[in-house]
Amino acid sequence: MNWKSVAIISLSIFLGFYLLLSATVFNKPSKNDMLCKEVHITIEKNIIEGFLTAEEVKKMIDAMNLNPVGKPIEQIDTRAIEETLRSKELIESAECYKAQNGNICIKVKERIPVIRVMSNDGDDYYVDNAGNQMRKPDYVCNLIIATGNIDQTFAKNVLAPLGQLIMSDAFWRNQIVQINVLADGTVELVPRVGEHILYLGKPVDTKLKLERLRKFYIYGLNKAGWNKYSRISVEFHNQIICKKKQ
Repeated sequence: MNWKSVAIISLSIFLGFYLLLSATVFNKPSKNDMLCKEVHITIEKNIIEGFLTAEEVKKMIDAMNLNPVGKPIEQIDTRAIEETLRSKELIESAECYKAQNGNICIKVKERIPVIRVMSNDGDDYYVDNAGNQMRKPDYVCNLIIATGNIDQTFAKNVLAPLGQLIMSDAFWRNQIVQINVLADGTVELVPRVGEHILYLGKPVDTKLKLERLRKFYIYGLNKAGWNKYSRISVEFHNQIICKKKQ
């Protein structure tokens, strides 16, 4: 064996490997030198379509001079970004972290207003999908309006679930424009199409009542005409009572 040739070949391989590392790993910038390249914003999906977009979240960060793009990774305050976003009315929670590739990742969970309460006593506020009160959002929200005898407990425990049920269903979201709460605590719905009132009675088993109404719309009103009745009641189990227009 020619040991001299073996040594030369081994040295050549080592030098080639070293040069390769020098051009890649050794020249890779340290975290202290790495700049943020991009911001990736993810908005958690909900059964109800939200109002926020990634572009709007970015505008919130820009407004507070917290946009990290172009800044050294080590100098980016992810906690400040999180706290800024959490302070916004339409954001329930926010998580911000640094990725190894120099990107900043932001995950946002949205507070979604499902109903606007305008009660007889003058209250005017929004209720979110968790039943909590919200100030009027700085966004255009095409929501159901709830009127009548409504206190805050009723809004949280009854109207919020009913609003979420309606808003999560494309058919009812497009059909119902108003919920009215009567003095005895019963509920009626005002539809967008048709000159009638939908009477639910006591706000129990509302999902089943709405399903009965849906079937009546499909198999009844489509044939009889949507303006034939002034009042359609599903107050009682397995019954639909209609009052003809005068």
